[in-house]
Amino acid sequence: MKPIRILCAGAGHMGRSHALAYHRIPGFEVCGIVTRSPESRAKLNAELGGGYPEFSDFHAALAETQPDAVSISTYPDTHAEYAEAAFAAGCHVFIEKPLAETVVEAERIVNAAIKADRKLVIGYILRHHPSWIKFIEMSHSLGKPLVMRMNLNQQSSGANWGTHKNLMSSISPIVDCGVHYVDVMCQMTRSKPVRVSGIGARLTDEIPEGKVNYGALQVTFEDGSVGWYEAGWGPMMSEVAFFVKDVVGPKGCVSIVAEKAGGEGQSANVDAHTQTQALRLHHSELKADGTFAKADETVRLDDEPDHDGLCHREQEYFLKAIRENLDLTDHMNDAVASMRIVAAADESFRTGKTIEL
Repeated sequence: MKPIRILCAGAGHMGRSHALAYHRIPGFEVCGIVTRSPESRAKLNAELGGGYPEFSDFHAALAETQPDAVSISTYPDTHAEYAEAAFAAGCHVFIEKPLAETVVEAERIVNAAIKADRKLVIGYILRHHPSWIKFIEMSHSLGKPLVMRMNLNQQSSGANWGTHKNLMSSISPIVDCGVHYVDVMCQMTRSKPVRVSGIGARLTDEIPEGKVNYGALQVTFEDGSVGWYEAGWGPMMSEVAFFVKDVVGPKGCVSIVAEKAGGEGQSANVDAHTQTQALRLHHSELKADGTFAKADETVRLDDEPDHDGLCHREQEYFLKAIRENLDLTDHMNDAVASMRIVAAADESFRTGKTIEL
């Protein structure tokens, strides 16, 4: 079959990893690289072996290359504009999370995909991680309601802090990272979210007025389950307990034990954010004498891909969705649903009120 000609927009951490995947997967053929920065696209082009056309303007690149698909790994404030233009040009679209800056824009993107009858895959990378798939599967054995606790704070400096400041001109940490973990919560509970509250704080004058670099949300589900998520960026953030991922139910709990990700200096290491190392299952059942009936179990999975490996799997799924005409209705609806929850948390912080969904 002819390879899918793909235009890559964005050459940051995620854009680079996705471009590497397209370069390595036989079913794709990179037809161009688009970034605002000539240095970043030249660097990525060199890493890919050189020879790919480079562009500074997305719309010009789209018109000139006429791709079959577009990969959007730019800042969220460009997502709706770029995606809608790509669908209008008859392209399939892969787009990094969050889907858009707002729920309204997210819904516009999904509607554009449906209208154009093109595939839309959103970068929910944890859905392709064997350990996270197992984590969610094990949560279904714990009974209901569930208590889900997750955070990902990042003590960033240098170039990482620069990237975070650029992101915060468009979107808050609780929205940018939160969609991943709220999506996980929804898969664990399989229940409708009904209520969200959020808090936030501006811990530096280096970000615009009205923006925050720390936030936390609490979400309540129809089945009584509750979830908590926390995210903060910047040189002031603590590296103590910055990586918490566990779920508790009446029958026990499952926790991600991430020795590497939880080590000193690792909160800013994006490669460590998806590492699990092991899952620990605790059983709540007690014997007659009040002691635990079962010892804790440690589940170690041999298949632990690195960040580039995960992006490779994600793009293999994108290719499969195009080639096999997969029904992505649930995938798109889930992305909008998680966006709606984190956006409600942002609104809750700004209004001081709990948001009913």
